[in-house]
Amino acid sequence: MTDAIRATDITVSFGGLVAVNAVTFTVPERSVVSLIGPNGAGKTTFFNVLTGLYKPDSGVVEFQDRDVTGLPPHRIAEAGLARTFQNIRLFGLMTAEENVMVAMHSQLKAGVIATLLRTRVQKREEAQARDRARELLDFVGISHTRDEYARNLSYGDQRRLEVARALALQPKVLLLDEPTAGMNPQESARFVEFIYRLREERDTAVLLIEHDMSVVMRVSERITVLDRGEKIAEGTAEQVRSDTRVIEAYLGTGAAGSAGH
Repeated sequence: MTDAIRATDITVSFGGLVAVNAVTFTVPERSVVSLIGPNGAGKTTFFNVLTGLYKPDSGVVEFQDRDVTGLPPHRIAEAGLARTFQNIRLFGLMTAEENVMVAMHSQLKAGVIATLLRTRVQKREEAQARDRARELLDFVGISHTRDEYARNLSYGDQRRLEVARALALQPKVLLLDEPTAGMNPQESARFVEFIYRLREERDTAVLLIEHDMSVVMRVSERITVLDRGEKIAEGTAEQVRSDTRVIEAYLGTGAAGSAGH
């Protein structure tokens, strides 16, 4: 299987603190991969390197065999690597539909003048973008919210809206940072099913940072574990669950025989 993302020997430091230390990591095409570890392990820092928010001190990030190390975030997103954030970042006073349409601006061809003059091309593009936004809201299961302000949506629906907005970029890899945070068990279970649909119906690889071990163990084809900036384990759910270093660092000594909590 071809790798969509290949990060090699990534090191990031802040002052004298090494946040990520020589981590090598891959995401195969159309795979579901999770990145886990205790707080402060370096997970979000690593995400930020992949998506261009941080430039690594050393190492290389390749996306679909192209070196994207240090490219600005919008260039990486346009290349097909989209993400959501641990802290929801929606435009609260825009509707759900408008939030998704905003993400499509880089794909639209009509320029500023055409937009100001409301030319035929611009109107056609806007109609197509609106149709696409509605299709994505339907795909993530919140089509009924399209005319509601984002700030008025439930927490779970705001999370789904973030995913719809990321999908508007037509990504080949979607990075989800704590997507089930704040969800109840039923919402989390539905989100697991949604991730499967995303991979099958959108031909998209998914990379998760997630603290809910029941979600991680159910959905992941491969799990990578960081601790204090270093990769301490990598493998299937079963391999990671039974790894002594993982149990000590993250899952807790009582979690070896369960899905973890």
